[in-house]
Amino acid sequence: MTPSSATTAPLTIATVGVHVLDIHVVGIDSIPAGSDGALVESIGFSAAGTAGGTALVLSRLGASVRTHGAIGGDPIGRSLTALLDAEGVDTCGLVPKDGVQTSSSVIPVRPNGDRPAWHCIGANAQFVLDDLASGALDGLDHLHLGGPEFLGGPLAAELLGRARDGGITTSADLLSGGDPGLLEWIGEALPHLDYLLPNDEQTRGLTGSDDLENGARALLGRGVGCVALTRGAEGALVVTADDAIGVPAFPVDVVDTTGCGDAFSAGFLTGRLRGLDLADSAELGCAVAAHVAQGIGTAANSYDRAAIETFRQSRAAT
Repeated sequence: MTPSSATTAPLTIATVGVHVLDIHVVGIDSIPAGSDGALVESIGFSAAGTAGGTALVLSRLGASVRTHGAIGGDPIGRSLTALLDAEGVDTCGLVPKDGVQTSSSVIPVRPNGDRPAWHCIGANAQFVLDDLASGALDGLDHLHLGGPEFLGGPLAAELLGRARDGGITTSADLLSGGDPGLLEWIGEALPHLDYLLPNDEQTRGLTGSDDLENGARALLGRGVGCVALTRGAEGALVVTADDAIGVPAFPVDVVDTTGCGDAFSAGFLTGRLRGLDLADSAELGCAVAAHVAQGIGTAANSYDRAAIETFRQSRAAT
């Protein structure tokens, strides 16, 4: 399932899985002692998660996006839904769960862009395949599963297999850090993936290989069609059975790296679905991630596909 020619036709994409409301506290050098206080630069929040954040960026890049997952019936869930609605994402597939809060993270952003986090799993752990409406896969060009570890391999395989049987291309991104146990947990789903989109640490953890290309090839050996992994400031590496392509990151002044992985996923998938080759798709993903890194969260700054393409072409001219 490889795009063969460039297209400008509308894309219809569903994201399924993890949705999080991120609360960003910018300008943290240290946590105050005891009950002391400290001033910070800003406090804000954004829609995030390997399904939610990716949905937002895909919508900004011009796709028609509907997203599916579990939230709580709480103010956090209402805020998260409103943020996605404002970006044009169809949120009818977000199912409220009783007695559990919406997943949320508090992220103190350090001056160098690092962002440790406090995270509450919340409703994401309650999502099941029965939460998907009967027509959830109808009319799709692509299905992106954010956090297959929350479903587990057999159920993720069932969902992805249904999509592939319907001629829909598939991808997945992980939320958890990688380890061999996680690889076994999701292993049954891997042969149903056209694209797996981990980061470098997850790739090392899943496979035990410090060599990223070898790690990616180990994942290909489990049935994945293509591994497109992010490498932080070094950019991205795309590995298939026939090739390994490194793409450098765009040099920018980093404010916050939260959401950069989701942004790369959205850009890379947009490129592939619009017929770009692997290298150009990875470069598009890196360009979107660079935009996001210059602000707070996936909705940072004002960008669309045209702005990203202009930014991307500016590197070629220098």
